Amino acid sequence: MIITNEQINSSTQKISVSGKLNVVGAADFRRKLEKIPTGTTLIFDFGDVNYISSAGLREILICRKKFPNLRIENVRNDVYQIFLMTGFDKFIPLTSANNSPQQNFGDNTDESLSFKKFLRDKVAESADEIVIVRAGEKYSWRDIDRCSDVIAADLSQKNVRRGTHVAICGANSINWLLTFFAIQKLGAIAVLVNFNLCAKEISALVNYTDVTCICYGEMSAPVDEVKNFCDVYSIRDEDFKARQAVNEKFPLIVREDDPAVMIFTSGTTGKLKGVLLSSYNILNAAQINSRDQTLRADDKACVILPFFHIFGLIAGIFANMIAGVTIYMPEKTRTNSILELISRERCTIFHSVPTMLLALINNKTFSADKVSSLRCSIISGTRATESQIKILQRHMPNNHFMSSYGLSEMAPVSITVYGDDLQKILHTVGKPVKNIRVKILNPDSSGVGEILVQGFNLMAGYYKLSPDEQPIDANGWLHTGDLGSVDAGGYLRLTGRIKEIIIRGGENVYPAEVEAVISEADFVDDVKVIGVPDDFFGEVVCACLKLKTSKFDENKFRDWLATRLAKFKIPAHFLIYEKFPLLGSGKVDLLALKRDAEKILSR
Repeated sequence: MIITNEQINSSTQKISVSGKLNVVGAADFRRKLEKIPTGTTLIFDFGDVNYISSAGLREILICRKKFPNLRIENVRNDVYQIFLMTGFDKFIPLTSANNSPQQNFGDNTDESLSFKKFLRDKVAESADEIVIVRAGEKYSWRDIDRCSDVIAADLSQKNVRRGTHVAICGANSINWLLTFFAIQKLGAIAVLVNFNLCAKEISALVNYTDVTCICYGEMSAPVDEVKNFCDVYSIRDEDFKARQAVNEKFPLIVREDDPAVMIFTSGTTGKLKGVLLSSYNILNAAQINSRDQTLRADDKACVILPFFHIFGLIAGIFANMIAGVTIYMPEKTRTNSILELISRERCTIFHSVPTMLLALINNKTFSADKVSSLRCSIISGTRATESQIKILQRHMPNNHFMSSYGLSEMAPVSITVYGDDLQKILHTVGKPVKNIRVKILNPDSSGVGEILVQGFNLMAGYYKLSPDEQPIDANGWLHTGDLGSVDAGGYLRLTGRIKEIIIRGGENVYPAEVEAVISEADFVDDVKVIGVPDDFFGEVVCACLKLKTSKFDENKFRDWLATRLAKFKIPAHFLIYEKFPLLGSGKVDLLALKRDAEKILSR
């Protein structure tokens, strides 16, 4: 890539860019612009730019943060299309080049990590290797390639092409996976939708993301209502193996850092935030995750992580595929089905939330022998308490439990080492993974501050949101909104969310700290700490508890906490729950919990 500057006047510079603004070019791009004063009006001439990648888009976003008057001129057709498909045209003024030719990139190495080429290479290497098994149905790489061709041909008849946004809305299934590859073969963006959404929520998502077609499987919303929003394509109970093979091989070049996936954050603000990721982001992250788990070709993974979440996509699908691990999917996400599958197939890998792991142990048919084959479980969604981890270790002594941290915008960020001791698993989320940088912003006296991250798997940005709503700053750091610190050994400790900080009479209380202490009590099954309004202090601490016993002596428990917490951190209120409200991701819905607590306490 070549960059040349032309000074228009004292406050305006015109910068001509040529070549590819890809992963390597993006780094050069940032270095070239470092010396330009903030506030300068920049005009980029993209007449000779023949490709912009997700990393390149992210650099444009960073430039827009630093130079609010940025505009881009003379954008060629193919590059203009990438701005349109990612929504970057909504906040970057663009001028297209008149009659610029479509680019013929040829068969080059830029697609080396595209999902399309990943599948093609797997077929070439081991076409008949079994990849995924569900309800007795076995699919090899050859089957996945052939069936995804059939789906791609169907979708192309629905005018799906490069840059189209196509939703997949359905529970985990083999057909979900086939559809994902089909969308990638066409160069479209796969919009991954929570199948638990109601019709009204799907309608809002379709409007926001400009989806033209929904590929639906098993989902909560009635299909007849979904048809009102856009075109639909059924993948539910369809036998694509029985369909006649298609000859079309979709010769379109799809590059490794093209925008490929839109995934959604699980925040509680209610505002849709579509995270734009490329195959470069996801496959590189999966490669590292596979290594950190020490995955081997003889491993067998029982996978229940939702495919529409980033963790399910990386650790559930592609980390296993990269390592040659056979993926087994239970017919139902019920403890009986999961236990039976793990026991029958002698699965070695099983990642889940603590509540599901504990539910397996509490199943009346459970025996330690049924899960004795398990050797690695990443605990996701929420941290397990000390008592929970001890129970899990006692019933699954062969299993290595790992704690990790990641976001839809960038995952994984950190993970504990395979074989780390209990203290590391309980109190940290591991060390930053390879090629990921972590910084603590404005740490307090205890080292706690906002966690900022950078790295290869960082998103290009949120779809269509303005620069002010984008969490990547002018220096390229993602502001996570999470609070934490890094200890002397380089391990990252989470303290809570910035918005979850409880300010009691001017004192900051971190919910995670209070939760950690409360969870030490042997009668506490689970705990969530929230702030609730108070006339005197402004806000006080409220502990929502799930108990293992029906007896709870609040005064006695306060005395116990007083030996472990400062007075201002001790909850003013304790509320007992049989179960917490959950988000579609399986995480506790803290906003709903807080509303419920405030309602109870106001009576």
